[in-house]
Amino acid sequence: MSVGPNDAPEVFASVGSMFAFDRFARALDDWAAAHPATHVLVQIGSGAYEPKHAAFVRMMPPALYQRRIAEARLFVAHAGMGSIIAAIQAGKPLLMMPRRLDLGEHTTDHQFATLAKFAGRDGLHTAITVEDLYAGIDALLADGGTPPAPIEPFASPAFTDRIRAFIHGSDAG
Repeated sequence: MSVGPNDAPEVFASVGSMFAFDRFARALDDWAAAHPATHVLVQIGSGAYEPKHAAFVRMMPPALYQRRIAEARLFVAHAGMGSIIAAIQAGKPLLMMPRRLDLGEHTTDHQFATLAKFAGRDGLHTAITVEDLYAGIDALLADGGTPPAPIEPFASPAFTDRIRAFIHGSDAG
């Protein structure tokens, strides 16, 4: 089933905005080939791989990106903080796959530390391998996934008071 980049997807996947992540885009395309009735949209950025079975866009405006996350049943992305925050704000389950330094997908392996930091948080799921990614998509689409717990849009007054005191050179505790 062909899905255009303007159609609301069941699965919205994103490589982020900074680096290509062709292994991820290819994996999503392969999953889409095996599940032709599921609408899949992949934001591929500057990647060389262009999906053949999933709809794709290179980039999209932030408002449309947020809308695609909100419309999708499942958000799948690289393990970046922007993706995590976007999923939490939209109340959408997120399946994250880290980029790997040894495969030239990033300049460090810090996305593994990001996964470790958020492991076990409701609504945030991890996939280390492509096989984990396939299993995670299948499981989360089957049970709907738990939405991530919301976060406050602003820091607590106690925290900002401590920062203010530090900046102004006084001791706040």
